[in-house]
Formats: sequence, structure tokens, C-alpha cells
Amino acid sequence: MKTNILKALYNLAKYQDNDLKSIYKGGNRANAMGDALEYYAKDLFCDSLKEVDIEKKNRKYGEYFSYRGNQNNPPDFIIKQGDAIEVKKLAGFGTSLALNSSYPKSKLHADSPMITKHCKNCEKWSEKDIIYLVGVVVGGKVKSIWFAYGDCYAADRGVYERVRNTIVAGVKDIRGVELSKTKELGRVNKVDPLGITCLRVRGMWAIESPMKVFDYLAKDYKANNLVAYAIMSSQKYNSLPKEDRDSIESIKNKNLSIKDVEVKDPNNPVKYIPAKLFRISF
Repeated sequence: MKTNILKALYNLAKYQDNDLKSIYKGGNRANAMGDALEYYAKDLFCDSLKEVDIEKKNRKYGEYFSYRGNQNNPPDFIIKQGDAIEVKKLAGFGTSLALNSSYPKSKLHADSPMITKHCKNCEKWSEKDIIYLVGVVVGGKVKSIWFAYGDCYAADRGVYERVRNTIVAGVKDIRGVELSKTKELGRVNKVDPLGITCLRVRGMWAIESPMKVFDYLAKDYKANNLVAYAIMSSQKYNSLPKEDRDSIESIKNKNLSIKDVEVKDPNNPVKYIPAKLFRISF
């Protein structure tokens, strides 16, 4: 079975339910298993928002996803033969996204040292489009969601790797300390006379939220009960199944709009990328 972002948006418009406390209460306590927003995202893609049985819900995830991740390594899940999704929960509209040791991604690459071997081997792939699904949760309700494709949001990986590699090289040039091999920026061993202390040099990446990055396209994200936006290149939109494009375009709902827009190229902001902007509110 297959799913994609258009199916997720269709399900969001169809169910019009953003109350995480209500959806995941009782026998369906997502909070006991992890972040409720992540389960909400998975349920939107799997059309399982109304499924209350956890075992049935998990089996449905298995039908649609080739990988379900963990909190320490991106992404949070991968659609079979489809996109990767990274879910980020924010407590407020002005908060930046904490990415920790993983820099922003325009695409997810199978040769990235920041993903697990299970992610690399979940299916045969070398590169995937990635969606940053960013939600503001207030009082147990999702107040705003952005579905932002990485190639509209982040620069190419070479931009970030150049900075990282420069820092790593600088750490390695430090004299008088014992360094060891690490996936982090650096690790200094035997700092004290007993040789029992080490210093880990870690990168802590952060990026402005889509709400701020794309405020030249959408400023009303605090209106109504929930406002959701999705941004993707026109090329990506046209690559999605025609039946799914026809399905979402046929929705007769004044609270759903689809607009042709132009997005600043993350690699060169003086250039623009033709894109589609979806807006759903209720």
C-alpha cells in the first residue's frame, strides 16, 4: 500500500481533528509510547487517525512505512518507496528547531553517518526527499503544522559539511591533547592526570521554523483552531500520482486552498523555485 503527502493533507482536511489529548487517550495512549505529534503525523499518512487499537495501528504503519526511527537519529519514519519524514514539536510559534548533531537536510542520503544501518537497509535507496513536519502544540492541541520539503527549506549538504569539516580539522590541529576517532566534532581523551576524563566536542544544529522562514508566503498561522501549510516544489507536486492530485484538488472546502507560489532557493536566495503552497484551516 502507498501513501504520500497529498494523502496526509487529504486526511487532515477530512477529519479536522487536532486534539491530541482526545485522540490518544484511554487505551490509545500515544504519550506512553513517545511523542503524540509523531503518532498524529503517522496516522495522517496512514489514514489511521480513528483507529483506537494500538496493535492494529502499528500493523497499519507496517503496511505503509519501511522504517520507523528513534529519537536520536533522523528520520522519524520513511514511507515505502517514498519520502522520509522528520517530525518536530514546538512549544511556541517563535521557537527554532533543535536538530542536535544532525544538520538540516535538503535530501536524505543513504551514505549519511547520522542515520542508522537499519535506516540505510530498510529498502534499496540512495537518496530520498525529506519532509520536515513541524507542529506547534499548545494545551494538548496542534495549533499549527508545516509540511516543508527539505529542498525548499535547507541548503545542499555541502554547505553544512564544509562548516563541519572546517571545525573538525581545527580540533585535530590542537596540540598537546590526545584525540580519538569519533562521529562527533571531536573527542579528547585522558584530560586529567588519572586519564579517566574525556571531553566530547559536539555540534548542536538549529534552524528557524518554517513559520518564520516562509513568512513572506504565509503570516496567518495563528488564526482559527488549526492552520496547516505544506510547501513543495512544483516539480515534486507533478511527480506525485495524478489520482492523488485530482483527489485533493477536488475537495470542496473553503478552508482548503492550493496556490502557485515561488520559494527562495535555499542555495541562492536571489533565485526562486516554482512551488505549491497548501493551506488547511478549521
